[in-house]
Amino acid sequence: NETVLLGRGGSDTSAAYFAAMLSAQRLEIWTDVPGMFSADPRIVPAARLLKQLHYDEAQEIASTGGLVLHPRCIGPLRNAQIPLFVRCTPRPELPGTLIANLKTDPEPSVKAISLRQNITLISMDGVVMWQEVGFLANVFAVFSDHGVSIDLVSTSESNVTVSIDGEAGPDSEDDLRALIEALSEYCRVKLIRNCAAVSLVGRKIRAHLHKIGPSLSVFEEHQVHLLSQAANDLNLTVVVDEAQGYRLVQQLHPSVIGKRANDDMLGDSWESLNASPDQTSVVEPSWWRDRRDALLKIMSTRSNCYVYDAATIKARMASLQGLSNIDNVLFAMKANSNPEILNLVYEAGLGFECVSPGELERVFGLFPDLDPKRVLYTPNFAPAEDYVAGFTRGVRVTLDNLFPLRAWPEVFKGQDVFVRLDPGKGRGHHEHVRTAGVHSKFGVPLFELPLLETLVSSVGCRVVGIHAHSGSGITEPGSWRQVAEILVDASARFPDVSVLDLGGGLGVPEKPGDASLDLQAFDESLSALKTRYPALSLWLEPGRFLVAESGVLLSRVTQTKGKGAVQYVGLSTGMNSLIRPALYGAYHEIVNLTQLDQPADQAVTIVGPICETGDTLGADRLMPSTSSGDVILIANTGAYGYVMASHYNLRAPAEELLLQSD
Repeated sequence: NETVLLGRGGSDTSAAYFAAMLSAQRLEIWTDVPGMFSADPRIVPAARLLKQLHYDEAQEIASTGGLVLHPRCIGPLRNAQIPLFVRCTPRPELPGTLIANLKTDPEPSVKAISLRQNITLISMDGVVMWQEVGFLANVFAVFSDHGVSIDLVSTSESNVTVSIDGEAGPDSEDDLRALIEALSEYCRVKLIRNCAAVSLVGRKIRAHLHKIGPSLSVFEEHQVHLLSQAANDLNLTVVVDEAQGYRLVQQLHPSVIGKRANDDMLGDSWESLNASPDQTSVVEPSWWRDRRDALLKIMSTRSNCYVYDAATIKARMASLQGLSNIDNVLFAMKANSNPEILNLVYEAGLGFECVSPGELERVFGLFPDLDPKRVLYTPNFAPAEDYVAGFTRGVRVTLDNLFPLRAWPEVFKGQDVFVRLDPGKGRGHHEHVRTAGVHSKFGVPLFELPLLETLVSSVGCRVVGIHAHSGSGITEPGSWRQVAEILVDASARFPDVSVLDLGGGLGVPEKPGDASLDLQAFDESLSALKTRYPALSLWLEPGRFLVAESGVLLSRVTQTKGKGAVQYVGLSTGMNSLIRPALYGAYHEIVNLTQLDQPADQAVTIVGPICETGDTLGADRLMPSTSSGDVILIANTGAYGYVMASHYNLRAPAEELLLQSD
């Protein structure tokens, strides 16, 4: 009379074993997604539902990074020939995915693109392995002796490279060093860390290479560490730097999976299955939906415009000022330096976090009476004069490197400074916005703290604040508590520290239906620490959280075009106004504001007028029938939109306008 799972997160595996032992007629896995998809919908919203798969195809997708099923759940069902139905608990009317002993496809095809991160490669080379009987047996025995499972293998006459998954690898750095030491008895060993495996999964991949060949050009500018074609002809895997994984999946999916018509195998896209019941692309209420008429009026005399909603910004500021365990909030103005928005921040009593002399000039030019102590200045790899400018202004200046103390001790002598630390692990929605860890340029690494302590003493400055910022787009409420604990430990070295700056990175929903950051849970997570260290003031410096949702980019449709199976909607502005999709692969909700209440039943790719293939604002998006002159709205562009714009192709970016409350 007890409910038992065979391991945490193993309910599907438990069900598979019980189904096999009971000789069940079928197994149903009821979950929170509509089924298995041709890619991770969090990366590719246009990913297609896989309506049916053979056991081995489903096994391959699960093993190469698919998250819907655990790889171990499929074997017992295949052995017992029990069909598996993946169904959606909130949407029982959807067909889901059938996994069974289906008749294999006569034609070669790619059915999914999978991604695994946290991959480490171990490269072993040396002429000793050439024609050496038993070499592979010896080195593979070393892996076995150290309890490490090998995933991918690539061999040549003088090199063998294998991959190990982060979850199946050594338990610690000491264990990894022991493995490398043992392997070194047979060959030269090189570690390649922080890799990602991008896998094309399907059937008869070798016979399909001539068709997918042109799509593989996306790897041209990337270092390919390993290429593996599965012996069972079910996948082709390319191992690249981890930072490129998301982007490559996004680029491969449209060309490899493409706009194939729905059939027995491919169904609707994730985006269309999760559209609201009235078939529009809006799920959550948004301020711009309520103010549609005002936005269309603004566009009656314009081709392009950034519009910001003052009420949304004020609400976001108030939500942070109401946190009981945060003592000070500063706006990271690099997110949006519009003077009218900065005035809202100033009037609300927030501080400013600046990263350049230009930003300092702007805030003090707008607010000559601004208390310099309301400004935190954080230059990065800057010249000495930047630090001098900060001290001259009387603002709080941050060091994020030991170099300035060594090279320009006279600049810092007698000064109070903040120090930005690297907490050791980056977080966030994209590699380019993770601002901690060995591959990030920011912050003093923790192992340099003793040297920092020595330099501070010899230079004669005081550390009064310790600062960390691990990334952007973080939605796990406990992340900042973990950072705070690291800062508390570091502060013990510096008796004058009174401020712990936890950075920013508070995430906002990327797509309709995404969960928001639980601010109450965030606040409560800091309560115990605040109680233990009442003398330490906790600061935040959000940027995107305060302004992203307040902004929309409006642009008129110039042309529409069909090119084979792909339908294009062209706008009068593109990556010159909004570069985030091209730079980060960032997702922004895109709607036809003119036809907002019409059914969104056509999949289109939205592009700009810039002479670059990368000038794509959204691929395979659902929209109603769209015509030249319609106004297209791109949401969540209040942060890192206009501030990152350019005059590329000598096209002016969209202008800015602040929409005051009614």
